[in-house]
Parts: sequence; C-alpha cells; structure tokens
Amino acid sequence: MSSPSRLIFGFHSILAKLRHDPGAVREIYVDVMRSDSRMRDLRSHADFAGARVLPVEHTRLEAMAPGARHQGVIATVDATQRHVTLDDVLDTLDEPAFLLVLDGIQDPHNLGACLRVADAVGAHAIIAPKDRAVGLTQTAVKVASGAAETVPYITVTNLARSLRQLKERGIWVVGADGKAKEDLYTARWPVACAWVLGAEGEGLRRLTRETCDQLVSIPMLGSVASLNVSVATGVCLYEARRRAGG
Repeated sequence: MSSPSRLIFGFHSILAKLRHDPGAVREIYVDVMRSDSRMRDLRSHADFAGARVLPVEHTRLEAMAPGARHQGVIATVDATQRHVTLDDVLDTLDEPAFLLVLDGIQDPHNLGACLRVADAVGAHAIIAPKDRAVGLTQTAVKVASGAAETVPYITVTNLARSLRQLKERGIWVVGADGKAKEDLYTARWPVACAWVLGAEGEGLRRLTRETCDQLVSIPMLGSVASLNVSVATGVCLYEARRRAGG
C-alpha cells in the first residue's frame, strides 16, 4: 500500500523539496510551454534528484490545482516526509529574502488570510512558533485558497532565536507595532527583510519586539485603533514589495 501524497505548487516550494528532501518528491508536472531559465534550473535539480518530470499542457495544471498560482509547476510529494525548514527555503533563494513572521496567531481564518496575502505579494515563506499559535488547520488551509501549498509554512520552537538566525544571514527584521515612533511610510529598511506581525489584540510579544531590528507603525487616520492582522499584513507586505521594485 503506497503512502499518502499531496500537491505542492510553485518554484520556491518545489526547489526547497528537491534540494533538501528529494526522496519525498514523486513527480513534477511542468508547463510544456515554459522553457525559461527558472524552469531549466528546476529541471536540472529534478534530474540531479532523480525526480520524474512530466511536461503537460497548461490546462492540465489548471485542472490539478484550480485557482492556484502554481507558476507552471506542480509536484506530488510524500505526505509523510518531513516538512521544509527555514534553511531549506533560504538556501534556494537567488534574490533577497522576503519573509513573513507571525507571532502567535490564534485564529485560523486570520492565518488563512495571511497565507493568501503572502502568496499574492510573493513572500518566500511564513515563519510561526509551534506553540501558542493555531497551525495549519483545515479551516486555515481552506481560507488560504491554495496558498498553503505555494507558500512554505515553517514552524519553529523558539521564535526569538529564529529571528536572530535571520539577522545573522543578513535579513533585516521589521516588527509592526502600533506604538512604534516610525511609521510605515517614512521608515526605511533593506530589501532583504522579514516582517513580524503579532497576534490579534495582543500584538508582538515582548521578546519578539526586543529582537526586531526595527519597529514601525501603520498610520491610523480614523477612529479605529487597530487593523485585523491579515489586513495589517497586506498593508506592510505590499508597501515592502513596492519599495523593492514590485
């Protein structure tokens, strides 16, 4: 009896699997019309890993993952194999890292919405603590509308330590904090960055806040005191993407 499988989409997710967990990759379906450098690089990694590559029509990819932003690549992987780690993702990047860190999100609907934002804006991964956070529940995955398979979701045992590891790799850690003196539109930060958003109502935990390189606030011009975390995530990540050149 064969072990269960699942689909993963997009270049970052599949390359990370090929480089760090190649035994989990069963088949890779690629758009027969794509032959650009990104696709050639993926095929090269697949050949080295011994993974089977199947060129198919775009319509078949659409049927396999309706509505997903699969980028012309879908892989079936062993669902029982280990999850991708932060190093797995960072080691595959050929551009400045663009990450989302969620500090203790409890609501699965908010997590799913954050996944959708991360996918839409092209974030390379989401990092979250294993404890005091909701995790990828069925509700979160459903709300994410496919983004749970395109954006690597990485859980860590110690979030502050993981943030320090990001900093050691030259990634600037920016925390969104309503009490920060700098606001989102006047602050400056490097292109390689990780944005940290806190839990609903509570915001960033003290140690998380202290570990950030920089804190910024979202200007609130009306009577509402704060934004839903998924909305705040969209505001911050799209501004960061705009600054980075789209």
